[in-house]
Parts: sequence; C-alpha cells; structure tokens
Amino acid sequence: MRSIITLCLAILFGNLAQSQTKGVKFVEGLSWKQVKERAKAENKFIFVELFATWCGPCQYMSNEIFPLEQVGEPINQNFISVRVQMDSTEADNAAVKKWYADARAISNEYNIQSFPTFLIFNPSGEAVHRIVGASDAPEFVEHVSDGLYPETQYYTLLKKFEKRPQDIYTAKQMLKAANIAYDENTARKAENTLANSLGTDELFKKENVHILLAAAKFTNSKAFNLIRNNKEKIDILLESPGIANRTLANVVVNELFQIKIDAKHEPNWDSYQSELSAKYPDIDFVPMFKKIKAHYYLQVKNYVAMKNTINDYLSSEDFTAHQLNTFAWTIFNNSSDPECIDAAISWSKKSIIEDPSSAFLDTYANLLYKKGEKDKAIKWQNKAIEMASDDDRPIYQETLDKMTKGIKTWEN
Repeated sequence: MRSIITLCLAILFGNLAQSQTKGVKFVEGLSWKQVKERAKAENKFIFVELFATWCGPCQYMSNEIFPLEQVGEPINQNFISVRVQMDSTEADNAAVKKWYADARAISNEYNIQSFPTFLIFNPSGEAVHRIVGASDAPEFVEHVSDGLYPETQYYTLLKKFEKRPQDIYTAKQMLKAANIAYDENTARKAENTLANSLGTDELFKKENVHILLAAAKFTNSKAFNLIRNNKEKIDILLESPGIANRTLANVVVNELFQIKIDAKHEPNWDSYQSELSAKYPDIDFVPMFKKIKAHYYLQVKNYVAMKNTINDYLSSEDFTAHQLNTFAWTIFNNSSDPECIDAAISWSKKSIIEDPSSAFLDTYANLLYKKGEKDKAIKWQNKAIEMASDDDRPIYQETLDKMTKGIKTWEN
C-alpha cells in the first residue's frame, strides 16, 4: 500500500468494444530527435506512451485499448505515436537500449511518477498535454483529443491558470485537465477556486454536482469528504444508486492500492480489501474488488477464474455492457472450455439487451458459432451486418462468410 500512484489495474475503467481492425500505429526505429523532426515535417502532434514492463495497466492498454480501430483511427490521423519503455530489464533489445538516455531525460523533465503516462507534444515539439492512467476506449480518445486544443490542453491551461487562478471558467477547465494529469496540487487549487466561488450549496445542485465528482480524485480533497458525508443525497440528485460509493471506492483504490501483474503469485485479495475497509469502513469495496479480480484474471489469462469471478458477482450495475462484451470477446478468442463459452454467451446476451450495437451482436454470433450453434450464429451475424457502419460491414461480412463455409473465426 502506498500513496504514490501507479494507477492500479485498469479495472475501474472497462467500457470497451472489441475490434478486429487497425489500432494505434507506433513508429519504431527512430530516436526522440527524429520523432520530433518527423512531426514537424508532417505538421502532426506527437503521442508518447510512457510505460513500464511490470505495469498491469500498461499491459491492459497495449492488449485491450490500442488495438481498437475506434482508438487507432483518430490517433493515427492526428499524431505520430511512439512507445517509450521507462524501466530496464535484462531482456531489453538494442532498440529499447537506444532510448535509455531519452527515457531518463523525459522522466526528469516531466516528473514521471506513474504508469502509464501519456504526453502529447505539438508539431513544434512542445509539451502541451498530459494523461495519467488507463481508461476505457471512448474516455481515452476524449482525453487524447483534448491534447489538440489549447482550451483543454493540460500544460497550456496550467500557464493560464497560474496567471488567473480565480477565473471560474479557467478553473473548471483546469480541474478536469489536472485530474486527468494526476496533478494533485493544481487540482486542489482549482477545486478551491470553484468551491469558494460556488459554495457547498451550489455544488450540491444537480447542474453542478458533476464538478464535485470530478474534483474527488484524492482522499484528502474537500470534494472527497463532501461526497463521503452526502452519499445518499448525491445518489438521489443523479438518480443513480451507488454512484457516490463507486466514486469514493475508485478514489481510494487509485490512490492506495498498487498491484503488479504476476500470474505466479496471486494477490491476497481478502487482505487488501480488509485493509482498505478498515481505513474506510463506510465505503463498500466489494464491487470494486470483483472488477479488479476479473481484470487480473483476464491479464494473466486465467479464464476459468475470470468466468467464476464474474458469474459469482454479476449484476447489471456492476459491469457495463461494454465490460461484459470485452470479457466475452476475450473468452471467445482465447478459451475453448465449454463452461467458459457458456458463461461468455450469457454475458454477451446481457450486453446486447442493454446495448444492441453491431460489435456486441458480432461477439454474440461468434460465441454461438464457437459453441457449434451455426444456424443461430449466422442469424445473429446477419443482424450485426445490418447494424454495422459502412466501414465495419466488410469485416462482419468476412466473418459471416467463414461461418457459412465452416471456417474457424477465432484465434485460439
């Protein structure tokens, strides 16, 4: 347990839809100087992922987020992307070693303490934006897109806020950017500006309560304690039972809970949960830990344990349709265990009831096909094709053709 952040498992964020198409294209073989020269020549921004080999959330982003077309398309269009390994291992190849000096320089200049951290530079090579931690696909694309515009860029806003710390509009923008950058000091200053200007009563109005939730990123913040003391009121205001508890649990886990992905040594979940519950007895950590465990098992490829964890605790408010689809798609591609397939089908069916998108229908059809229910699979794949966009339709049609011919549609 520690207060410095390594942004625990991407567990808290799972709203994904799978894609079998192109993701983020990271350049290779270039030095940092050459990357900046290329960006200037092509008039593109630079997207830099700073990761560590031991970092679970980094693995999550690499395996689950960056391969998605919905992430790759906007990033590839606007950025030159590069991955920088920030730790060193005996297995490092020559390409990684060539970046050692640049990695140290970047770490020192931008005070990198948490992984993954993402930096965005403008075409002139100036740092304009910072993102810390893993997130789901839509949220991550939004955060990266913020790096293109001065009014939402963290470093640009920081200069503006330092000049006008009492400006309400700037404080609102700064609060969001500072929280995403995990700049606790600046977030606290922006929060104080808003809290002093709006007052507690104003913050608890429905139109402003989102500011309170956004400000609650640290356990010693005013916003955290306001939410903690008014959980029921916030749930009623937002007409979302449990949202206050989920917000508080997210904050505590992000700040105090750190875990490395290690398939050989499973964490003592009960011990971790008990320690947090002892410190914050009024916060329910059970839903949070079930997500942590499910994503841990996904990362270490223990699909039977993942299946059991999800089935043991599954409820509509604990896993979103996107999360269920991600788990189901992972089972489809990586497991032939009949019980896992049946469980994934049930999750997938639940996801399409909540959100009948083409990607979710495609998952359901593929699972039925893998189970051997070919006719049902073809029926649902046709529905996916009907719902698909013009760009995705050929991909789903290719899957349908394989089903018709009896060809395997999964990886393993």
